[in-house]
Amino acid sequence: MTSLEWLIPDWPAPANVRAMVSTRRGGVSVGPYDSLNLGDHVGDLPSAVAENRRRFAEAAGLARAPRWLQQVHGCGVVSDEAEAGSAADACWTAKADVPCAVLTADCLPVLFADLEGGCVAAAHAGWRGLAAGVLEATIAQMPVPPRRLIAWLGPAIGPKAFQVGDEVRAAFVGQAAEDAAAFAPDGQRWRADLFALARGRLGRCGVGAVYGGDICTVSDAGRFFSHRRDGLSGRFASLIQRAKK
Repeated sequence: MTSLEWLIPDWPAPANVRAMVSTRRGGVSVGPYDSLNLGDHVGDLPSAVAENRRRFAEAAGLARAPRWLQQVHGCGVVSDEAEAGSAADACWTAKADVPCAVLTADCLPVLFADLEGGCVAAAHAGWRGLAAGVLEATIAQMPVPPRRLIAWLGPAIGPKAFQVGDEVRAAFVGQAAEDAAAFAPDGQRWRADLFALARGRLGRCGVGAVYGGDICTVSDAGRFFSHRRDGLSGRFASLIQRAKK
């Protein structure tokens, strides 16, 4: 049996905050979902997903399982009181031992923690969610000033792999002209930098401490699922929780 593997974010989170990102290694799924697919909406066997989620929760040492969201590429944010399967793209909590998690396979996962370790959040930010304001909505829900937050940008499709049309560029540049710097011309299309777009939006919100943003899911087939690369693929999780001080 392949050991479950995960990535630990490299950021100065408070000592009582724990974050991790699963990889595709260590599960029981087969075929395009090989092997630690945590998504139950991509056509994988429900029994395989359930076992993968059990293994993930056990490896993460979770006191309770994440309340997985129904992610819709919007800007909805829920708290830890929300029911599992709630339609939203971010969650936050100020409670101890309550995990916040999002599933991705090219979209950008963003983790948040306040500098005192009092609250945490996880957001699913593909280009549609970014343009809709999911990061801003998440920050607005957290009960601390933005300057007291730090953020980490997880694995996502990188700027060399993310080709988009004029409509995607227009969605961002129409809101902030400086976002034009995150798009490089590529023939009749553009190469978009999700990491740069997220940093720009976080900075305009007042979040100055932003880390990560250097792992491309498309180019790292050994560790991460990628919908853009593979078409049919699994999902990996980015999770954060706080412990009691």
